[in-house]
Amino acid sequence: MLRNQKNQMVRRLQDNWSMKIVRAMQLEGKSPYFRAMQSANSPRVDIDGRPRMMLGSNNYLGLADHPLVMEGARKALERFGAGSTGSRLLNGTIDLHLELEAEIADWYGTEAAIVFTTGHQSNLGTVGTLAGRGDVIVADADAHASLHDAARFTDAQSIRFRHNDVDSLAEKLAAAAKRGRPAMVTVDGVYSMEGDLAPVDRIAEVCLEHNALLLVDEAHAVGVFGRNLTGVSELYGAADRTPLRTGTFSKSIATTGGFAVGSHDLIDVIRTNGRAFLFTASGVPAAVGGALAAVRLIRSAEGQERAERCLANARFLRDSLVSLGIPLAEPAIGPDGAEIVTPIVPVIVGESLRAFAKWHELYERGVFAALAHYPAVPLDHALLRLAVTAEHTFADLEEAAEAIHKVLEPDNERQLVA
Repeated sequence: MLRNQKNQMVRRLQDNWSMKIVRAMQLEGKSPYFRAMQSANSPRVDIDGRPRMMLGSNNYLGLADHPLVMEGARKALERFGAGSTGSRLLNGTIDLHLELEAEIADWYGTEAAIVFTTGHQSNLGTVGTLAGRGDVIVADADAHASLHDAARFTDAQSIRFRHNDVDSLAEKLAAAAKRGRPAMVTVDGVYSMEGDLAPVDRIAEVCLEHNALLLVDEAHAVGVFGRNLTGVSELYGAADRTPLRTGTFSKSIATTGGFAVGSHDLIDVIRTNGRAFLFTASGVPAAVGGALAAVRLIRSAEGQERAERCLANARFLRDSLVSLGIPLAEPAIGPDGAEIVTPIVPVIVGESLRAFAKWHELYERGVFAALAHYPAVPLDHALLRLAVTAEHTFADLEEAAEAIHKVLEPDNERQLVA
């Protein structure tokens, strides 16, 4: 028996709802989490001894096993070894970090860029360094967990505005200005659960009006949206009014790590004061080399073609599901008011336990989806979050849509109840 079994903290943690439900599903062999992949990330992935269609990966451009990206990773591994064993401040900076930062700054048209070990740290290090005591951080209620974590990491006051509600944001900023409190606003470019877009042009105008510092996390938009594929700020024509943008290498760029771009002053403050940057080991050389190769590929004609193919695939899957009567989240709306389909196609399932069951039925039919349930999404609004890549074919997606329809169709529901 553990000596601390009666410890109040231990007892509280033993009652954790998320832990209990995942354990219960694991015992039944139906958990969607921590499944081990036995092959490279591609449209078909070997899981549990058989190939399954992968619709749960953020590998939007299909670069995770691209020969040029793997070659970049391989060359970095051969030249610099497996790891730096140090922080960027000390022995952890290699030539490739500097090349990658210069490449990203040029790509985004900014004065400077900084590369972090993870995407989560890019937000933690940026927000956590620039906001402090006496400041106010105003975050979209649906912003990524890393942005909310970053706000808690600071001594600033953290408040939220209603999701994509520019009037709600303006009210919060007006209140902060009335109290003489400097403000930072944090939003996602593409929201990770339902795939909707932040109206960055209107948000940027409100920030300028109230002299607030705007940060847009472009994690799910990098490589997909904008003329130069830098994200939603560019798509909305607001890049020059967005002082800070962050992103990750773990989605379209298909390795691991993160970045922030902005002015020399802002980036150098992070570089010299950011605890999430200074007090962690630098990214392994293979990840940095792979990211550099991926960024250069995205900036090429092939990158443009892959982005177009990814969005065409997402449109095809969404249209297929709509034609089958599958309940979906509302589509994103672009800067011209037109509907925009993002690589994230969320199927609404509802109650969490039902969603677990439906996920497993779909998995048994050979389709791996991502399951999002509370608290990642509102209670009783669980989703099968489908993520489409440039490497899927229309035949793949038609097959997936039919499988989803069979899992969710009313007749199947009645048979399961009976």
